[in-house]
Amino acid sequence: MDFGKLLLKILGVAKDHFEGSENDEQPRRQSQSYQQTQTVQRPVSPTVEREKTDEEWKAYFREILLREFPSFTIRENVPVTDLAGYANDEFQLYNTRPRQAYKAEWGQPYTFVLDKSGARAVVMLGKGHSHDSGVKFLIARMYAKKMGLPYINFYTQMANERSYVIERIHKFID
Repeated sequence: MDFGKLLLKILGVAKDHFEGSENDEQPRRQSQSYQQTQTVQRPVSPTVEREKTDEEWKAYFREILLREFPSFTIRENVPVTDLAGYANDEFQLYNTRPRQAYKAEWGQPYTFVLDKSGARAVVMLGKGHSHDSGVKFLIARMYAKKMGLPYINFYTQMANERSYVIERIHKFID
């Protein structure tokens, strides 16, 4: 194909496009039968799922825990000291090395504690990927580890589908 014919073809397509958009019509090159069969589709507005509040997340997890783990006693917002007790600071580390020693009472309360005949597990809910790197969460996690308790962490910005929550908790307590 020679350059002149190609240029004319491009100009024709461009002309059809501009004339069609000005008149809000289909380009002239399309056949009449195609224009009649084409349906106008309106954009569908995506349904934006609103974020759950902290209380809604707690209610969601509470319902799952009560229904799926009925043999466990479920406690909510349990301070770290209820499980770990208060540390005896016989070496005065809290005064002499405050950046290296952390009191249990400084820890984030456990969102849920599952208790069954002395066997326990803790469930923490947090928002954002960095919530578990905050000092309060690190203290709570460290004390759970020190007590030998499974520390089950869920990020509330994730979907946390029911089957996933149940499977993950079973993985830690079984």
